[in-house]
This record gives sequence, structure tokens and C-alpha cells, in this order.
Amino acid sequence: MLFGEVDFLDRFKAAADAGFTAVEYLLPYGYTTDELAERLEANGLTQALFNMPVGDWNAGERGLACLPDRVSEFRESVGRAAEYAKALGCGRVNALAGLIPDGADLGELNATFVDNLAYAAKELAKDNIHAITEPINDKVDIPGFFLTSTAQARRAIEAAGSDNLFIQYDIYHMQIMEGDLIRTVEANLDLIDHIQLADHPGRHEPGTGEINYGFLLPQLDAIGYKGYVGCEYKPLAGTAEGLGWAKEYLS
Repeated sequence: MLFGEVDFLDRFKAAADAGFTAVEYLLPYGYTTDELAERLEANGLTQALFNMPVGDWNAGERGLACLPDRVSEFRESVGRAAEYAKALGCGRVNALAGLIPDGADLGELNATFVDNLAYAAKELAKDNIHAITEPINDKVDIPGFFLTSTAQARRAIEAAGSDNLFIQYDIYHMQIMEGDLIRTVEANLDLIDHIQLADHPGRHEPGTGEINYGFLLPQLDAIGYKGYVGCEYKPLAGTAEGLGWAKEYLS
């Protein structure tokens, strides 16, 4: 979502020039692994994260993991994600749950979700890749999304019974859905493998909304979070212009 001022493959250099040492993005599958690996290596970057195939994004699909009639497609997507992750040295991939179909049985969706997470965790563990899943708000950004809270994600992971399943905790989404940010992160620190940020309202950079990032980010260190924090926000007035908040972290 950052560096949209330049073409996608040029964003790697833009990120490195700004001081970032790792990158994430929604989907890699429109590019070859060679193209992406070349940009990572040339700019000294680590691939922190990307999503498993999500269905037809342009048609409004937002993941496959909870959909009973798409299980075979989901399982094929795990293999494709693993192929890219291995080639790019990426240690985690995100399985988006998907939208609740009209008239669906929520119990059936949950059972499918749990089974699919268990399958993904088992397959990805063969290549030392973490399977993660992300609760997303259904109030502003993705109405009808199946997985909407940290507690729901934890229940699904525990039901799946794998030690290779984790939570992607998006501060922006969870501020909307549940608040109580630091206490929730600390209570689920054993499962949180990746964090993303944006301010609310507007989904812009820290300092443009109600979330106190001046308190929150140091607290992540204080409670022992060791993973990446990804900048998944829409720059308010250009990427470079909006990075003032991050100077101390990028220096």
C-alpha cells in the first residue's frame, strides 16, 4: 500500500531507499519468483509476508479458507504459496478466511476454516513456513468477512491443533472491532506472528487518527513482541511525506 507513486517492481528500491529492511504485499502471483527474488536481493530486503491466493480479488473475493465448496482450490493455493515462499525466503504466509456466503451455515464455515488451517499448517511446516490468519473488520473495510476478532482466531487455531498456526494482528482492524490493543496483544503474544498498522479513521499513517502509536509501538517492545510490524496504510499525502512518524525506526 506504500510507494504507490511508482510501479510495483520499483517499490522495492523505494522501500530500501526509505530505510526499510523488509517488505510485504498482498499477492505475488502476478510476477515470477525470479523477478521478485531479483528485486529483494538487489535492494537487500527480506520478504516478510504475503497472502495465499484469495480467489478473484477484482470480483470481490477475499479469501478461500472458510468456503466449503472451495476446499480443493484452497488446498491447491497452499502449494502455490509455498512455492513462492520458498523461492523468496519468506517465513510466513497469510490465509484469508473469506466472505460469508448468503444463507451459509456458520458452523459449517467454521469447521471448514479449522480444517483448512490445519491442512495449511501441516503442509507449510514441511518447508519451515508459518501459516497465519488475519482477523479483519467487517464494519468499514470488508463487510461480511468471516474472521473478525482475535478471540475467534485463537479459537480456530486451538481447534486446528497445530503448533504451526499463528495470528496476523492488524492494529487498525482490531481497533475498529475490539480496541484494548496492547492488553489483547500481550494476552495472545504466544500466537501473534506478524503485526500490521494504520491509524483510524481513514487507514492513513500513524498520527492521523485516534490510535496513540507513540505509546503503542514502544509497548510492543516492552511486552516482548519480536516480529515485524508492517505498514499497511494509505499514505495521506504521499509515502515519503508521511514517513515522519517512522524516522526513529528507520534510522
